[in-house]
Amino acid sequence: MTAQHLVTTPRLDAPDEFYEALINAHQPLSEAESHAFNARLVLLLANHIGRLDVLREALDAARAPAEG
Repeated sequence: MTAQHLVTTPRLDAPDEFYEALINAHQPLSEAESHAFNARLVLLLANHIGRLDVLREALDAARAPAEG
C-alpha cells in the first residue's frame, strides 16, 4: 500500500460555492442538530478518505492553532 499524506493545499474547484452550501445546510437546524450534522459529515468524509494515517494527520492539523 502506498503512503498517502494529508493534502493541505487548496483543491476545491468551487470553494465559495461549497462554503455557501455548508452554511445553507445549517440554516434550519438547531444547535444540537447542527452538531449532529457536522458529526455525520465528518464521518462521511472520513469514510471517503478511508485511510487512518491520513485521518490522523487531519486530526493533528485541525488541533494546531490557525496560522495568520
